[in-house]
Amino acid sequence: MKRPSLSPMALAVAFTLSLGVTMGTPTLHTASAAPPSREAIIEASPQWRDGKFRNGLARKDGSIWKMIKKMAAGVAIKTPTEPMPVIQRRAEEFARPPATGLRMTWLGHSTMLIEIDGKRVLTDPVWSDRVSPVSWVGPKRFHEPPLPFEELPAIDAVVISHDHYDHLDKETIRLMRDRVPLFVVPLGVGEYLEKWGVQAGKIVELDWWGETDIGGVTLTSTPARHFSGRASVYGCQTLWSGWAVIGPNHRVYYSGDTAMFPGFKEIGERLGPFDATMIEAGAYDALWADVHLGPEQAVDAHQMVRGDLMFPVHWGTFDLANHAWTEPIERSRVAAERRGVRLAYPKPGQSIEPATPPEFVPWWPEIPWQSAEESPVVSSGLRTASGLL
Repeated sequence: MKRPSLSPMALAVAFTLSLGVTMGTPTLHTASAAPPSREAIIEASPQWRDGKFRNGLARKDGSIWKMIKKMAAGVAIKTPTEPMPVIQRRAEEFARPPATGLRMTWLGHSTMLIEIDGKRVLTDPVWSDRVSPVSWVGPKRFHEPPLPFEELPAIDAVVISHDHYDHLDKETIRLMRDRVPLFVVPLGVGEYLEKWGVQAGKIVELDWWGETDIGGVTLTSTPARHFSGRASVYGCQTLWSGWAVIGPNHRVYYSGDTAMFPGFKEIGERLGPFDATMIEAGAYDALWADVHLGPEQAVDAHQMVRGDLMFPVHWGTFDLANHAWTEPIERSRVAAERRGVRLAYPKPGQSIEPATPPEFVPWWPEIPWQSAEESPVVSSGLRTASGLL
């Protein structure tokens, strides 16, 4: 798949919209027949239609000019003005397994280290300073990674939700290619990894509902409502997905990037209930409500998949939207309290065992933010204003 570069203006628009091999499904063939190509498997996917991957619900975007005008206004406090209270971690702190069998460590944005039933799974690892096609411009980290890369403990598998820069980081993948045994990704994403030096035998590409096993822990690709594409004129050439991580004793769900859609209920029915969920709650706007959930719909999604403890992710690390940087967690707290949902909001670097969570207290500053009533975010195609519950 060729991916020509975009102009600077097109790159800026792409940032606005997106900030927001071994195949996983076995194929029987004769000894003399060659296995199907990546392109053939992609084109056979039910999600592939008319030359690209597509959502079940159509995506509707607001005016790009309204979006640019809103960005130029610059009203919200979008980045921290003081150092954040990051908990610095070292590899030896992970030598002792979690007492309950499940421990989750938030490393910022959508990067979570999941220790589950004797295995370690890392979601959407990003250690780079910026999430951008170039190193000198683009969204910059609010804080250093809580766990230095050289202190990362042994990982059994890395899972990637989609190919956007804040989820698929080239430099991080290059650092990991020789020390991680398995990379589990949606259809098509493996091509990037191979170009960056990951051995094809270490890559498993999955369609929605496809699964692979890592010594008793199953990784299942789940449907999502989003899109894909990096610095290319061709969008949606790779699939996007959420992930269920299911061990003998514990279950965890990660939404990846997604808008609200009916599939959350099916995920809960087929794979839940979950001890914990990681739901993207940041980087939203009413003008692109079919790209990300927003805090209130994130809480809805948590309940639809039958989650117990909810970790809002995709906030507090990069400036990717027009809202205040603390707004996602403030609105998540309000929505969770109204819905009776248990909410976890650890500091960057903090480890939580969902069975025995601590009492959480706000660790971020009090700055102005807009409530759901002042700035609602509701995806299109829904039966109710609050989702599909």
